[in-house]
Amino acid sequence: MFKKLLILSICIANITCLFGQKNDSAYVFSYFRDNGQDGLHLAYSEDGLKWTPLKQDQSFLNPELSPDKLMRDPCIIKGEDGKYHMVWTVSWTERGIGYASSTDLIHWSNQQYIPVMEHEKETRNSWAPELTYDPQSKLFMLYWASTITGKFPETQQEADNGYNHRMYYTTTKDFKTFAKTQLLYDPGFNSIDATIVPAGEKWMMVIKDETREPAQKNLKLAFADNLVGPYSEASAPITGDYWAEGPTVNYAEGNWYVYFDRYTDNHFGLIKSKDLKTWTDITEQLEFPAGIRHGSLLKISASELEKLKAVKTD
Repeated sequence: MFKKLLILSICIANITCLFGQKNDSAYVFSYFRDNGQDGLHLAYSEDGLKWTPLKQDQSFLNPELSPDKLMRDPCIIKGEDGKYHMVWTVSWTERGIGYASSTDLIHWSNQQYIPVMEHEKETRNSWAPELTYDPQSKLFMLYWASTITGKFPETQQEADNGYNHRMYYTTTKDFKTFAKTQLLYDPGFNSIDATIVPAGEKWMMVIKDETREPAQKNLKLAFADNLVGPYSEASAPITGDYWAEGPTVNYAEGNWYVYFDRYTDNHFGLIKSKDLKTWTDITEQLEFPAGIRHGSLLKISASELEKLKAVKTD
């Protein structure tokens, strides 16, 4: 019973609650445009459905890391330390990821390169990193997708430039010292874009099946008793007959909501479910700025939003 109450409290504290929130709160979505070359973009919403760009859709933070200087897939969460922690993809081919922190989403720390896969010389990439905080261990788990040449030959294909991803992770308390990188999840298929949230007594992973032949390119679910796994076999697809990636999850009033990038259709999608088994597409209710790419959702206070609205354009 104690574990159930603890996980429920974690869920309430860490999953953005949309659709009927109190008037003293608002929501921010972090995203990138084009190839991620101009950095971090933010949009806000008061109902979780209609979103408006902040700073007239100009960047809040320009990328500095790696020769490519990209800031793709920005994931932001708020820690118990009161800081916002962000990770992102710095390059198509680097073996590390980017990190920065902020107290207000406006002023950011120096950008830090975290060499998560530098120890594995056959690594081709480190893509779409995410953060999840575990209040029990007091650790941040940082996880991402990488292809290591020669690994998992059973799912190796020539399509999609021969990429064959699996999910890897490390943990940290302070973003200075990191645990040894380990394999997080091998679902038996090429997989990227995982995001993990508490769901009742379990941890739930939403992950993209990246299989190209025959094409999957959909989102699936997996569950675990512990944040670091082991995770269950992946579910049947929860998204439809289109290509989907970059999921982010919310829970409100008895419903689960999964936002995702329908990238070949050039718009976002939104599905909801009460039981995590039957899903309803409510994309027609969603209004995102045209052309944005995926990132993450988080809840902020009304006063924080006012400060963000007051940021002037360059």
